[in-house]
Amino acid sequence: MEHLDLIRRFVQAPLREAIPWHDHGRKMTVVARLPAWMQQAKNRDEVLRAIARIHTSLLRT
Repeated sequence: MEHLDLIRRFVQAPLREAIPWHDHGRKMTVVARLPAWMQQAKNRDEVLRAIARIHTSLLRT
């Protein structure tokens, strides 16, 4: 549920800022691993509807 909420907040955000890394090496967050189509604003409504459906189905179990 926490990851789903994180993804929902990321998709809803009108401005997405990069996370600063203070050490060397590549670190990827959950949202950085999302497919590009999920990160595009034009798909925001569809992604948010899917997240809502997943959230509802998790509450039922």
